[in-house]
Amino acid sequence: MTAGAVRLTVPDGAVGVVVFAHGSGSSRHSPCNRFVAEGLHRAGLGTLLFDLLTDAEEADRHNVFDIGLLAGRLLDATAWLREEPDTEGLAIGYFGASTDAAAALGAAADPRHAARRRRLPLRPARPCQGQAARDGGTRTHVNENGRSR
Repeated sequence: MTAGAVRLTVPDGAVGVVVFAHGSGSSRHSPCNRFVAEGLHRAGLGTLLFDLLTDAEEADRHNVFDIGLLAGRLLDATAWLREEPDTEGLAIGYFGASTDAAAALGAAADPRHAARRRRLPLRPARPCQGQAARDGGTRTHVNENGRSR
């Protein structure tokens, strides 16, 4: 994988792995992302937190908004997860907000995911603030036909 250091956590009996997309103003060290990751662990999901951009790449603001670059990094992470013994065969999903959500949608729409795609959870920009955090966040699911429910 290219970009920053990786934090992969896979609880026993995990049914999937959520790849956190953060390349614009957030990082794998974000208290909010770690809070959400802990909730996912309790729900039986693994998480991969890593920075989509290196520090040098992030210094060039063009990279922060390069959806193709960011989506490509998510696809690299997905390929890496499919080869890892702890995550091989597990369902893989993406989690992101703002520009990073656009990158997650781009990666999820990639034809290499077509056979495995079921639905894509989207989240509000700040899931760890206020009532949304206490209630588990507001979710919208987009199914394979592009319809929300």
